[in-house]
Amino acid sequence: LLIFSPICDIEVPERLSSSYEQLKSYHLVERCVHVPAREGSEEEILLVHSSEHLEVAKSTQTMSEEELKRVSENYDAFFFHPSTYRCARLAVGATLQLVDAVMSGKVRNGMALVRPPGHHSQTNAANGFCLFNNVAIAAEYAKLKYGLQRILVVDWDVHHGQGTQYIFEEDPSVLYFSWHRYEHQEFWPSLKESNYDAVGLGKGKGFNINLPWNKVGMGNSDYLAAFFHVLLPMAFEFDPELVIVSSGYDSGIGDPEGEMNATPEVFAHLTHFLMQLANGKLCLVLEGGYHLKSLGESICMTVKTLLGDPVPQITGEMVPCLSAVESIQNVRAAHKPYWKWLMYEDTSFLQNLSTKSHLLKKANSNPSTEHESKITNNKTVKVERFLELHMKNILFPVPPIKTATGVSEGSEHFLPVHVHLVKEMDKTEIKALVSGFYADLVEEDRTLLSLGSMLAILDKILKREVCNGIAASPTAALSAAVALRHSIHFGFQRVLYVFVGDMQIIPNTEDGRMLIIHICEKEQSGKTSCKHYISLNWKEDAEGNDFFAAVLGFILPVAYSYQPKLTVIAVGPNRNLGISGISLLVALLQGLAESRILAVIEDTEINLMQSVTKALVGASTPPFGIYVPPSQEKVNKIKTLRDQLQQEWKMLQCSGKLSDFM
Repeated sequence: LLIFSPICDIEVPERLSSSYEQLKSYHLVERCVHVPAREGSEEEILLVHSSEHLEVAKSTQTMSEEELKRVSENYDAFFFHPSTYRCARLAVGATLQLVDAVMSGKVRNGMALVRPPGHHSQTNAANGFCLFNNVAIAAEYAKLKYGLQRILVVDWDVHHGQGTQYIFEEDPSVLYFSWHRYEHQEFWPSLKESNYDAVGLGKGKGFNINLPWNKVGMGNSDYLAAFFHVLLPMAFEFDPELVIVSSGYDSGIGDPEGEMNATPEVFAHLTHFLMQLANGKLCLVLEGGYHLKSLGESICMTVKTLLGDPVPQITGEMVPCLSAVESIQNVRAAHKPYWKWLMYEDTSFLQNLSTKSHLLKKANSNPSTEHESKITNNKTVKVERFLELHMKNILFPVPPIKTATGVSEGSEHFLPVHVHLVKEMDKTEIKALVSGFYADLVEEDRTLLSLGSMLAILDKILKREVCNGIAASPTAALSAAVALRHSIHFGFQRVLYVFVGDMQIIPNTEDGRMLIIHICEKEQSGKTSCKHYISLNWKEDAEGNDFFAAVLGFILPVAYSYQPKLTVIAVGPNRNLGISGISLLVALLQGLAESRILAVIEDTEINLMQSVTKALVGASTPPFGIYVPPSQEKVNKIKTLRDQLQQEWKMLQCSGKLSDFM
């Protein structure tokens, strides 16, 4: 073992072996397709790196310890061992094997567990534990071999992947997003070009997105806010053909490098969002992550989500901190000239950041190294204990069936194969149930029968026998009203109800046990938006799907602020959204309520039923239609609602006015 620097003692082989053991303990390994690793070829490495860099790396295989030490000193935070070159080539090859498996359709998505990491490595230099830039090579390889023209690279490691930025900063075919601990350039790699105003160069302007974290302790709500208000709107507008993640978990809780507070399940949510892009083609490649327990659990949460398991409920208060919102505002302002979705957004730069004074305090207090290492060891043990309990609390048995329906005879011909048909309740059973509890809502026999099917599906969802379900109804609003009352009667305290179209029955929301988001063309008379009833007036653009802006910038932030235990989505007559907009909504809302969703659709809507069922089953991403940026009028509508409601639903905050945080 050759280690010349204490910096290096965190990048250990156990990072892979203990994570793999953790995957085995969750029985995830046997559910995955194993793709054999290979060494990346010299030609593949040269897609990104110079021949000089390759030759230096090659020559280290036969060097003495003294020579290795001398070569390593030419680089920042990089240390050669005689095996480094071969390990780095295996990391490149394993990453390319994953890209091939996903692009050829052998698998939908996957993760490459590799060391050494890659995102700091530059064309001509090793840097920060990284010899070859695995993800950058993968992007160039995918462009060359599969003719791809748009690749999204998401870097959620806690360090800035400056290597990846330098490689692609003039390239509009790769959209690179990185969030990273920055602390006003105090944190490694301490570069000016890691700040929000580095947006790319030349033709690549607008395709480099840096979101700097100017303080430690960022948590789940900060990461989600960054996705809602920056990354996802850009990603959907960019419309990638492949998504590659520089998947570093040093941005998770307990990590000695990151010092952040995000818990493992947040990575399940981030993964779930990215799975909706590029028709599900998603490759995650391990970068950093140095707290073994936190790393292992976060990898498991990611892989469970890739396999289609329900997403665990997110924990923590859904309130982004002021510093996070300031950074989000500045990134939006920096990118306004380059993105259509930002065209009408009210964005301006913030100069006086709340964290500037915090930096001065930090500079004046410097504990001794010995004291620091004692604190770190205690912290590691504490975080391990915390994670043991935390994971027990948030994990739940996966229902044996993903999606249930009780649709009429013959409907199985048009629904995906994975849908489970539920036997409806018989007439007398329904009558007994309905007359006792829902008599004020139900008068007609035809309605009664459709309720039997819907209630049978709902009961299975509430009892966790199925994950989600879809029911056809002659009167969606009435069926949904019964479903809501039934769920609350069953004991569910927070139900999110999203209704699209004309809603004839508006349930009472005063007790806060239900949050209604009503998406309709015109405001219903006598009903104005308030905390638990929100009317979003929207008519989808005839040219394509402009609903992305409303879902990402408004509906998701409100829904995540509310944290429902069940989601009911109903589509009534005169729907003002196209199939693609409704499918997008259903797909993204599966991140909430442990993916418990009941969809109620008018029984004449066969095509809509098919698309929503696809989204629920998760077998393939339904097409979300052609991206259309929202009109100025629509952006203003969202802004008005955001201003009205962001004190109640704090995930809506995307501009850092101090008064909003009082």
